[in-house]
Amino acid sequence: MKWCRYTHEGQTGYGLVQDDSIQPLAGGLFDPPRPAGAPLPCSAVQWLPPVVPGTFYAVGLNYRSHIEHARQHGMPGAQIPNRPEIGYRANNALTGHLQPIMRPRGVHGRFEAEAELVAVIGRKLRRCSRDEARAAIFGWTIGNDVSARQWQHSDRTFWRSKNSDTFKPMGPWIDTGADAMNATTLVSVNGERRLSFPTGAMVFDPCDYIVEMSKYLTLHPGDVLWMGADGTTQMEPGDTIDIEITGLGTLRNYVVLDADGLDEEDRP
Repeated sequence: MKWCRYTHEGQTGYGLVQDDSIQPLAGGLFDPPRPAGAPLPCSAVQWLPPVVPGTFYAVGLNYRSHIEHARQHGMPGAQIPNRPEIGYRANNALTGHLQPIMRPRGVHGRFEAEAELVAVIGRKLRRCSRDEARAAIFGWTIGNDVSARQWQHSDRTFWRSKNSDTFKPMGPWIDTGADAMNATTLVSVNGERRLSFPTGAMVFDPCDYIVEMSKYLTLHPGDVLWMGADGTTQMEPGDTIDIEITGLGTLRNYVVLDADGLDEEDRP
């Protein structure tokens, strides 16, 4: 099943995607699906992030070639990890399919997309086995880990380089049946293919992370785990960014200049 979250005529809800339509549902993401009203054309809704996570986890460097790329671009400490270690992102950065990515006026230099597989947790977990971790993955969606590299290297934390508004597109839906770890991730800009890599070619897979995390953290239904990217793609205002994970779907967003922002030299 493909679960989505949308807004239509001022009402927000969950639905099941069926071809070019959405069947509205009563209840929440983890309730049994109960139809509520007539199907809606996909073109008639505003797509929202398919889940608002209680905790937004992000893996970071999890592909060997991306680690090498990071080392070559100002991160000399980037190394192949010897165990799964997790980071965090902010919910304010989330936006949905077909929504704009706003580049702040103060961003200069490398403004990049990173295509990521996202695991959505469906059960409460603490000190779980690998089999329990696998069973706890409710489904899969797609994320774009937008990064402003100048800020990433100059700031003490990732507070704005990774977490500015609209820097974390996610969607378009959660697919509960996708074979995501055997998929291919494809990134296109304005219809031109920029990047392709085996989605599952990770240093540590989602179950590795969930098992390690659950030794210390309680995971809850609705938490998300972004699994890292194998490469980056430069973006500019006016670009259309497509991230496809084969068999799962395509997340599309448009890059715009945030005209309300300030350049660094304009700040008091």
